Amino acid sequence: MRMLAMALVLSAGALTAVPAAEAAAVGLRVSGTRVVEANGSTFVMRGVNHPHVWYQSQTSSYANIKSFGANTVRVVLGSGQRWGPTSAAEVTNVISLCKQSRLICVLEAHDTTGFGEEGAAASLDQAASYWISVASALKGQENYVVVNLGNEPFGNNQQVSATWASATSNAIARLRGAGLQHLIMADAPMWGQDWQNIMRDNAASVFNADPQRNTVFSIHMYGVYDTAAEINAYFDAFRTAGLPLVVGEFGHNHSDGNPDEDTIMAQAQSRGIGYLGWSWSGNSGGVEYLDMVTAFNPASLTPWGERVLNGPNGIRQTSREATIYGGGGGDTEPPTTPGTPTASAVTSSSATLTWTPSTDNVGVTGYEVYRATGSGAFSLVGTSGTTTFTNTGLTPSTTYRYQVRARDAVPNFSANSGIVTVTTTAGGGDRTCKVTYGATNWGSNGYTATVTITNTGASAINGWTLAFTYAAGQRLTPPGWSATWTQSTGSADVTATNLTWNGTLAPNAAASIGFNGTHTGANPAPTSFSLNGNTCATS
Repeated sequence: MRMLAMALVLSAGALTAVPAAEAAAVGLRVSGTRVVEANGSTFVMRGVNHPHVWYQSQTSSYANIKSFGANTVRVVLGSGQRWGPTSAAEVTNVISLCKQSRLICVLEAHDTTGFGEEGAAASLDQAASYWISVASALKGQENYVVVNLGNEPFGNNQQVSATWASATSNAIARLRGAGLQHLIMADAPMWGQDWQNIMRDNAASVFNADPQRNTVFSIHMYGVYDTAAEINAYFDAFRTAGLPLVVGEFGHNHSDGNPDEDTIMAQAQSRGIGYLGWSWSGNSGGVEYLDMVTAFNPASLTPWGERVLNGPNGIRQTSREATIYGGGGGDTEPPTTPGTPTASAVTSSSATLTWTPSTDNVGVTGYEVYRATGSGAFSLVGTSGTTTFTNTGLTPSTTYRYQVRARDAVPNFSANSGIVTVTTTAGGGDRTCKVTYGATNWGSNGYTATVTITNTGASAINGWTLAFTYAAGQRLTPPGWSATWTQSTGSADVTATNLTWNGTLAPNAAASIGFNGTHTGANPAPTSFSLNGNTCATS
């Protein structure tokens, strides 16, 4: 997180990785897009950032963080340019505190924050020198420790940030040359948020430059990531490249905007991506709202602490202790590959997919459905707990490609299924429905949507389902009224199905329905609506 007060820094591929033969297991390591332990068990980070270098007396924080179910703590250290240096003896003590609380210990050098824009910041080369200076405390701890090269190692100076790939690769090479075999975590430039996609587009070259192929990339998600579309696009890019990614920092609010923490957490859970919330306590400079607890008191949760620790897709709900400590998660076997989907009930705006199920040694918990428009890249469009999925809100006369993959509870993921190609019908012509949509914003991010469906055809409609797609990350807040409303987690698609009393629409009859929702700033109306798969006119 970037510097906001005199004493605290409070933060907040186009190319594909070249597969390499997996080295003998030395602690935590990368396997495809996953982080795994030495025994091959998938390890998904669920944890908290702790500001050790500024609050060295708060040693009880490790046990307190663990008490909420965390499996990881990211510990702020100083390399000596701005804070510290945190000595080898102190690093040894920090690692011991992590191990006593059965936490994986991500150690980060914070002095690099904003290099190139923040005049006092350290370079990644200086950070590498620091890690080598404390190597005696690190060696032998590969099962427990991740070395985070440097926090947010470049600011918004574009010319300097353009050197991120070479600087990161050189720092990794120095650590490997010094005999450090740990999993290395590389933060993104641009104050960690990579808003010019420098890390995204160069991560493969950095990964391939690591002789051990043991680097995981870390994105910090604050105001830049205020919509589901932006979050999913970034996650999709790393999945497509076959590279490992974690969310090393994120919050529910920030000085640069309002991050969409709900999507960050839901998508991280769905995709098996680790996340580390910022931060336990001690924030200042106007971002005190990022404290999870007040004054390091675990009995005094803040709204952010309640959300990230106890809320949906939160740490307590989704964390699994590392197996090195005897925790569960020993299942390393992925589900079998699901069958290639088949398409049915294809209309101008929707299609239903069905596939043969996967099997798993423990049990399949669900499927992820990915869609590409034409020859474009695949992105997650929805999830299903069964072997069928209906995709609504499609464009008439458009070709789409679909594939699915299965997941289990760890989560382990199957290989992608075969691809099915679907072309929607032309639509248009004599439309038999008309939709009027309106939304009234209220508060900082709430709105009320009203929708009127009119039967403009010559025959009665007996039973109806309305479908549309949001473009700016808006979220439906159930239950709505006068219809059964649904919007799957991580999906932009919304459907409304009639109730028993308004399912029949005679010619020229109308049904008025609506719901409350939330937006992240922009709240544009959907551009297309379909009723029972047929595109409606709008007014």
